[in-house]
Amino acid sequence: MSAVLLTGNGGFECLSYRTDVPVPEPRAGEVLIRVGACGVNNTDINTRTAWYSKAVTVATEAGGGDGFAEAKTEDSGWTGAVPQFPRIQGADAAGRIVAVGEGVDPARIGQSVLVEPVFRGASRFEATYFGSEVDGAFAQFARVPSAHAHRIDTALTDIELASFPCAYSAAENMLTRTALAAGERVLITGASGGVGSAAVQLAKRRGAEVTALASPEKADGVRALGAARVEARDAHFEPETFDVVIDVAGGAGFPALLDALKRGGRYGVAGAISGPIAELDLRTLYLKDLTLYGCTILESEVFPNLVGYIERGEIRPVVAATYPLSEIVAAQRAFLTKQHIGKIVLIPGA
Repeated sequence: MSAVLLTGNGGFECLSYRTDVPVPEPRAGEVLIRVGACGVNNTDINTRTAWYSKAVTVATEAGGGDGFAEAKTEDSGWTGAVPQFPRIQGADAAGRIVAVGEGVDPARIGQSVLVEPVFRGASRFEATYFGSEVDGAFAQFARVPSAHAHRIDTALTDIELASFPCAYSAAENMLTRTALAAGERVLITGASGGVGSAAVQLAKRRGAEVTALASPEKADGVRALGAARVEARDAHFEPETFDVVIDVAGGAGFPALLDALKRGGRYGVAGAISGPIAELDLRTLYLKDLTLYGCTILESEVFPNLVGYIERGEIRPVVAATYPLSEIVAAQRAFLTKQHIGKIVLIPGA
């Protein structure tokens, strides 16, 4: 089969497009999926460039396509574990089941599925990440636990479906953890990116009043997704304005986000594209009775709920561009320019 192998932490030279990779065999409890399409995510690039290492203290874009020379390989994975190379990356997968392992109902063969990218373990905060600790979707075929291959009944194409798993589940997880409710005011950073644009739609679906941060040239596109207001990334807000903040930016703007929360407000984070190091005045946290949520491992209801939203047409895909899988370098270069709204999608075998 064809696949893109990551051969080390670093620049684009670490990506190798191969056509001689064996098709994996599904093991007990697993299914084999023919990947119809797969999405590009920050996490793919962050892992490749070693941004997750604690040695890196700058924004994700600072490494560009070449990676971070100061990064420590041994702590550059999602879980802090040593990355195992070669690795097939790709957290987003839409496709069809073509084979099943022992213990899986053969009737699943032929089902259209979306892959839940966080494979929960035995304990609440134990997980394996698709495309990070195990091989992922940048290939013609991928094997995943049957429980994490969710059947979906929709007229959407695989290209459209591949825009959902990673970004929308991350966004829905933040909204779930912060318990965003109808009528509340929410501020969403990075609102033109994959997770941010998903959060805008999902927050609007919940009946919240959405204020989004995005560049002026992307304001109309973000507004069309459901934002009541779109402000510049450096916008100033009066204290006590929002019930909830959904943040994928972090960095120097973090203190102002907490200032903008109402007393008893909630802050959810699942990214730090503007920088992982943030200043926190503990007085803001405790005097305002704020609650901060780190959001990585998905709540068990998040992905099934997401599939339901898609099937009922309550949210829509936002695909900015498509590339053949063999052109992954061009796709990641385009991704790094941050000129798009939504997701860039790769097509295996194209």
